[in-house]
Amino acid sequence: MTVTKKIKETCIKYPDAPALYVKDKEGKFESILRKDFYRKIETAGAGFLEIGLKRGEHIGIISDNRKEWIISDLAIMGLGAADVPRGSDSTAAEITFILNHADCRIVIAENSSLAVRILDNKQSLPLLEKLILFENNDVSLINEKKGNIEIIAFDDIMDLGRKNLEQDSEIFNRELDKGNKDDVATIIYTSGTTGTPKGVVLTHRNFLFQIDRVKDDYLLLKPYQRIMSILPIWHSFERTCEYIFLEVGGGIAYSKPIGAVLLADMAAINPHWMLAVPRLFEGVRAAVFRKVNTGKKASKILFKFFVKIGELYNNMTAMLIGTVPQFRKRCRVMDICLSIIPLMLLWPWKMLGSVLVYSKIKKLFGNSFVLAVSGGGALPPSSRNFFNAIGVGLNEGYGLTEAAPILAVCKHKRPVHGTVGPIFDDTEFKVLDKDLKPVPPGKQGVLYVKGDQIMKGYYKNQEETDKVLKDGWLNTGDIVIATVNREIKIVGREKETIVLIGGENIEPVPIEDKCLESEYIDQMVLLGQDQKFLAALIIPNFDLIQQKAADMGIPYAMDRDELLLSPEINGIIEKEIKQRISTKNGFKQFEVIFRFKLLPKAFEVGRELTPSMKVKRAVVNELYAKEIKELFK
Repeated sequence: MTVTKKIKETCIKYPDAPALYVKDKEGKFESILRKDFYRKIETAGAGFLEIGLKRGEHIGIISDNRKEWIISDLAIMGLGAADVPRGSDSTAAEITFILNHADCRIVIAENSSLAVRILDNKQSLPLLEKLILFENNDVSLINEKKGNIEIIAFDDIMDLGRKNLEQDSEIFNRELDKGNKDDVATIIYTSGTTGTPKGVVLTHRNFLFQIDRVKDDYLLLKPYQRIMSILPIWHSFERTCEYIFLEVGGGIAYSKPIGAVLLADMAAINPHWMLAVPRLFEGVRAAVFRKVNTGKKASKILFKFFVKIGELYNNMTAMLIGTVPQFRKRCRVMDICLSIIPLMLLWPWKMLGSVLVYSKIKKLFGNSFVLAVSGGGALPPSSRNFFNAIGVGLNEGYGLTEAAPILAVCKHKRPVHGTVGPIFDDTEFKVLDKDLKPVPPGKQGVLYVKGDQIMKGYYKNQEETDKVLKDGWLNTGDIVIATVNREIKIVGREKETIVLIGGENIEPVPIEDKCLESEYIDQMVLLGQDQKFLAALIIPNFDLIQQKAADMGIPYAMDRDELLLSPEINGIIEKEIKQRISTKNGFKQFEVIFRFKLLPKAFEVGRELTPSMKVKRAVVNELYAKEIKELFK
């Protein structure tokens, strides 16, 4: 069994169910039925065979989300080859390194712009023979640079495939039947937050393990449901979830994480599910609060009151039904007794809030919405609490590329909020301290996992493989706390731990997440390695800052740098930080932020951020070395 073969079976089972929703030239969504979707996979596969694609070789795909990507992906894997994907936001140096390191003879590029980026470095790609373009929109520029590399339009691949199938209708399916679970499906190169990207080798067995568990035990997915896709398709979390939805009979609609675009697409598709990184949900929450804060004072008070009511109601409900994280065994009788009366008192207010407040926000998600799932990083509690308070289900999942990637996800009907859900039942795990000794539930340590979703290793990099994979056990590098029921709470990353000069160990993520609850703070990076105290680089919410400056009568010549030097603006940010990071809020004295620097430009994907919106801390330290040095003078 392979991923492509499993999806083929569903296409046969639900031939008239939509597989994809794609935009036409006018920007309107059209559906591709499963019977037509699989035919396109067959056709692409037959075309790839015609140009000489061989079983076991590696095919580069440098492209963003589009129907041709998933069609090519499933066709390549169906032929027993492996794809090597990357997005358009990757630098030319990254693309060249990956394609060369992965020994790619055939590469697919989304358009001529990316093709030129590849061809400019063809001298560093000695194996490259064929370059396939999804869009061939500037042939002359490509022809100038191609040399002896053959350029092929994807439409021509499909034409070749149709002719091939006319002569032999089973040419693709025969190759498909040769595949097995242990064939390499893909090599996904890590984002490189800690250095040179490493190629994670994943097999069909890794992906099939995820498909078989998530759809039945964790997310109650149904045929004909629609999912809104906004994460990069090559990202392991998005990719695995697409396989899961395609296998169960759902349809995928591609959108973008841009407010106006996403909202319009949500209205057009009326989705049941949505996957995104924490940053998107935090952005939506912040936008709602910004809009409320610009309204009347009474509306603002009413809104915040009902959001708090919703949060309290959810907390009491969790106690009543037994979904409170149990870092040590709780007394069920006590929880029921303590929660039932508050629930009765809160219920009328909760219903009133649903009519006056919650329903207006829920409309944005459509009337079919079931659940949103956040992955690719830690979800700030403020986002999780807000969405669940207003009745928009938001659960967390957890994993890493080396685990294909899902290790845990909150169960649909009984999510244990405050955790990323339980580790899969047939995945072994252990939490070890710094001396590699097991720690009990409720104690902090590094998570190790073992199971069928774990990678084979890093491609052509045994040294790095040996560092994280031993006897089948993968060192995730994540610092966690386990509950008595196998749920996991993520505390931070082992490599991101800040150690002050006094020896105090600090996990930056909880502090950053708490600060990001402020509507005035958009992005933040905590600093302090080998220093006496903590400091931070902060990107403020410029709309709010400028509005505040106008309200306070602060003169500035519409220059961000000038505005961010204002003592009044810095005072606002300082107050926001001190309100959240203090000993009375559970933080230790050495976790208090003593200094910060406001930056005039947001962090960008491909520069300071990975495609899943994680901060590249090493890159930040390098790019802002001067500012950091000033903070610790």
